[in-house]
Amino acid sequence: MAAIMFQGTGSNVGKSLIVAGLARAFANRGKSVIPFKPQNMSNNAAVTVDGGEIGRAQALQAKAARKPLSVHMNPVLLKPQSDIGSQIVVQGKVWGNATAKQYQALKSQLMPAVMDSFALVQAQADLVLVEGAGSASEINLRQDDIANMGFARASNTPVVLVGDIDRGGVIASLVGTRSVIDPLDARLIKGFIVNKMRGDRSLFDAGMRAISKASGWPALGLVPYFTRAKFLPAEDAFELEQRLSASARPAKLTIAVIMLPRISNFDDLDPLIAEPDVNLVFLKPGEVLPICDVVILPGSKSTISDLAELFEHGWDIDIKAHVRRGGRVLGICGGFQMLGREVRDPEGTEGPITHIEGLGLFDCVTVLRGEKLLREVEGLDLKDGVPFKGYEMHIGETRFDVPPDRFLKFSDGREDGAVSAHGRVQGTYVHGLFAHDGFRMAWLQSLGQAPEPRSHEAEVDAVLDELAAHLEEHMDIDQILKLAR
Repeated sequence: MAAIMFQGTGSNVGKSLIVAGLARAFANRGKSVIPFKPQNMSNNAAVTVDGGEIGRAQALQAKAARKPLSVHMNPVLLKPQSDIGSQIVVQGKVWGNATAKQYQALKSQLMPAVMDSFALVQAQADLVLVEGAGSASEINLRQDDIANMGFARASNTPVVLVGDIDRGGVIASLVGTRSVIDPLDARLIKGFIVNKMRGDRSLFDAGMRAISKASGWPALGLVPYFTRAKFLPAEDAFELEQRLSASARPAKLTIAVIMLPRISNFDDLDPLIAEPDVNLVFLKPGEVLPICDVVILPGSKSTISDLAELFEHGWDIDIKAHVRRGGRVLGICGGFQMLGREVRDPEGTEGPITHIEGLGLFDCVTVLRGEKLLREVEGLDLKDGVPFKGYEMHIGETRFDVPPDRFLKFSDGREDGAVSAHGRVQGTYVHGLFAHDGFRMAWLQSLGQAPEPRSHEAEVDAVLDELAAHLEEHMDIDQILKLAR
């Protein structure tokens, strides 16, 4: 079946959104489309129907293509645990851990899994839209590459190169890529796109001609900045921070989110960002906790090191004072683990630190060991009886000396999380709660708000249709379809 790959001149040039928009555009044309990313690096992951995990960007692309999530859409997922090392997930399951240097020597071992997954998705669709990772011009990483040109060469997949005009230097970045990559790699590039144009597009007509003349590649689109992208899930923490900064506004409810270095599954916050009466304040290290209604401790890929960071910046003092003043706290997954007395890691799963004291807002101890739990869940909020849906993605077990008031009850009878005696501190292992409209409304009402009924999923779906129409208008989609092989 046909396939075409979108690589970038760098990270955050908009590859993920372009693939998502094209997936919806081709799906709207009646094509069976599947997204594919050989290698992704992100702590923002989604649980698949076949019991694994993939990057959240591929989950959005699958939604755009109207396809169920599969581990084969993202066969290699790197989840950073430190500045130099990551957990390696292969076809949805934890495969091992490696430093960045060690990983370079391991890539050749992962190519068979990548090609196996690619063959499986190709057999299920008319068209596979492949997304590269980082920059196509990183020739220092080209040996045994599985993410960009190494994959394109191995699979004989044509490539479209994407540049970002919003950050400046797009002519040099596109033409420079042509200059530094291997000539055999360059032959696979069949055209280029300039993304995130602001202002009068005609002012860059000469620039498009200059790129085409210098590179020998045809122009396939000059795409204006898509402002509605802020209503779609962010792929990485940097993008989330930019959206939160841009969305700051006067509101009836202020929620402070503690931004720790290994934050994960932060798409939990997207439905709250979209609420008109909610203002999320994104706290970076060194910033003081402001007066707010709620503090959210989000998920973490490395609970112990992030908890150490929280103490280093004095946020423990601020959070406890916030609770004494009557404020609310919600911990999600790793954030829930931080709320207890202690977190232990006897097997060194996360690193060399084997234990750390917690915030002590719950009388419990978390032990990090065992298999990672990956599953979709549903049930009821035990306080209000409100239905919820979400997913679990964690290792470890949280044990209470005295059984607490539980937060949620799953449909299979299990109970999850905890609520403090005074009701102002909540913790749960369940991600994705706020995407469930009924739960989100009830939670906001418990904070004294009266939110307007709205469907988060329907809003995301509508924005994907808008994105598809945007790309149909500003890209030569028919030519891109012809180039796919």
